[in-house]
Amino acid sequence: MLKNKGHSSKQDNLAVTAVALQDHILHDLQLRNLSIADHSKTKVQKTENRSKSLKRNTKAIVDTGLKKTTQGPKVEDPEKEYVLDPKPPPLTLAQRLGLFEPPPLPLSSDEWEKVKQRSIQQGDSMHPCPICKEEFELRPQVLLSCSHVFHRACLQAFETFTGKKTCPLCRKSQYQTRVIHDAARLFRAKCAARIQAAWRGHVVRTWYRELRRTLPPADARLRRTFFEAKFTELSHRLLCSYHTDLDELFSEIDRCLAANRRVLQQLEGACGRALSEEDWGRIRTQALHREAPECPICLTALSVGGQARPGPASRETVLLSCSHVFHHTCLLALEEFSLGDSSPLHACPLCRSCYQKKILEC
Repeated sequence: MLKNKGHSSKQDNLAVTAVALQDHILHDLQLRNLSIADHSKTKVQKTENRSKSLKRNTKAIVDTGLKKTTQGPKVEDPEKEYVLDPKPPPLTLAQRLGLFEPPPLPLSSDEWEKVKQRSIQQGDSMHPCPICKEEFELRPQVLLSCSHVFHRACLQAFETFTGKKTCPLCRKSQYQTRVIHDAARLFRAKCAARIQAAWRGHVVRTWYRELRRTLPPADARLRRTFFEAKFTELSHRLLCSYHTDLDELFSEIDRCLAANRRVLQQLEGACGRALSEEDWGRIRTQALHREAPECPICLTALSVGGQARPGPASRETVLLSCSHVFHHTCLLALEEFSLGDSSPLHACPLCRSCYQKKILEC
């Protein structure tokens, strides 16, 4: 009988140990729904949650909304740091029996400060997230008790994918998690520095442009460009400030054209009248008193009044109504050259007056 009792006690101990190990393994794999130790607790929690929801519904039905709260909703500090799992998980049966070590106690504020200082020295918040390889920026950030830093969403996805709670870098299990905002502060400081640098650059560029507008440079090419720009600016401002009345401008053009037509008519009237022999004699006398030694066109000797000048063979000489004398061939060449003029009358090359001509006998 005693042997049977000892054998049954050993079997009971083995059974308890096996159940304890199985429960611990299930807890370690985070299969809570299959846990034997928490099976009754989950049922109790479900019933409590149902009772709480029923109480809330009944309270919502009874409450008519006449009561008004004087205090508004409390706004949480976005820079506040807090621990996600402040309470240690309950001990499993294997841990109670001493088969496995119990989970570590929650870290104190001083211990968390040391962990944070170690993370700052490593510069984890300045580097991208080790899981997604992206910058932290303003997204939620978590610090593990092993001093490694991750995105909160990335760590949650990693835990869901692996099915266990181990650090992705150092593989430490049963770590504690704390929400921090170091990367967000660094990102804000970086953005502020970039904005300030951009603003300083804008101020310096504006000052330099204003300086270049007022102070001419020392280099010759830049100085020429500077004064050209100044001249262009002044011309543009002058044109913009000048008021032009198109009707008045067109009327002024019409008046000028009418005056020119009157002058041309007078010239045509003066030149259209045929000169008599007496007029030509008077003009010839004026030419003799002038004593023109050479043709103003070809700069060779002339012969006026039958007196030949020394030089090459004499050519025909033409006398104009303005008392100027030229070689006939030179004057014809000049008239052919000036056929492109709009005026039908030719002008004297010297006095620019409309003329009549007469060939002189040598």
